[in-house]
Amino acid sequence: MGSKMKVLVTGGGGFIGRAIISSLLDQNYQVSSLSRNPYPDLKNIGVETITGDIRDRDKMIQVCKGKDAVFHVAAKVGLWGKYKDFYKTNVDGSENVIRACLAHQVKSLIFTSSASVVFNGTSIEGGNESLLYPLKPMSNYTATKALAEKLILEANCHSLKTISLRPHLVWGPGDKHIIPGILQRARSGRLRQIGNNNNLVDTTYIDNLTDAHLLALNALTGNRGADGKAYFITNGEPIRIWDFINAIITAYDLQPIEKKLSKKTALYLAGAMEIFNKIFKPGKEPLLTRFAVNELCTSHWFDLSNAMRDLSYKPHISIKTGLEILEKNNKSNHI
Repeated sequence: MGSKMKVLVTGGGGFIGRAIISSLLDQNYQVSSLSRNPYPDLKNIGVETITGDIRDRDKMIQVCKGKDAVFHVAAKVGLWGKYKDFYKTNVDGSENVIRACLAHQVKSLIFTSSASVVFNGTSIEGGNESLLYPLKPMSNYTATKALAEKLILEANCHSLKTISLRPHLVWGPGDKHIIPGILQRARSGRLRQIGNNNNLVDTTYIDNLTDAHLLALNALTGNRGADGKAYFITNGEPIRIWDFINAIITAYDLQPIEKKLSKKTALYLAGAMEIFNKIFKPGKEPLLTRFAVNELCTSHWFDLSNAMRDLSYKPHISIKTGLEILEKNNKSNHI
């Protein structure tokens, strides 16, 4: 069955999308990728590459024709930007994906959500899927991802099985956001330890997340009662946030960050930077935001029991192993 199943990945040119595509090809699925930009390298490995935007409803209906399953990964991410821009991509775009799936009797829809959809500014310690969406979301990104997730889960029906996966801090080789952001700030000398570093966070190594996506598809096609539900997906290894950041930095032969900044001072600076950027640099993300400060100073780790039970999820790449892979890749790239 796997060799015949036709699968579409939205956002296939991105970090997570590419990793999912690679795993699907390994399992002999017939894969199509929808991205806003052309990616010849994907075409070269046997992927049908389609240039388009999930905000284009007609395009979505066109590309979903004949597909058995859709992995909806495409999203507007970031800590900064206008609400309407996030809404058009994350909410309207997701609605287009759902309508296209229903129009062509696509059987399975797997949505890449985020653990941050339940973040309300306070610590989450061992939280499970019973956590509610916050009444006041902490960012435009988290607000619109939560709305998109609700649409996806509410669309679950007999003809279209849906599921939502909530990873937290996804990292690994090929990461275009977290690791590059950390390294850029570290190399510029502008990075400071914010807070007391007593808070624990979950992270998600990319291979574990791709495993979860394929397991989710198996659960939907096997009618295992996972449809219409959301699942936290992480490494299940809570770690002190600055221990993790410094481990990333040292994997790239940089000195760990020792200079510190209190949460109170960081919030003040972030607020000032946000005001400055709104006035003088509209559209450009500040060096520091209040959302980022709150994320860095609170705990975020989750109970994976439901994913382990319903999806048979078990993270197989530890943080230690993942860091060793990063370090090895860094050294090989410098040879």
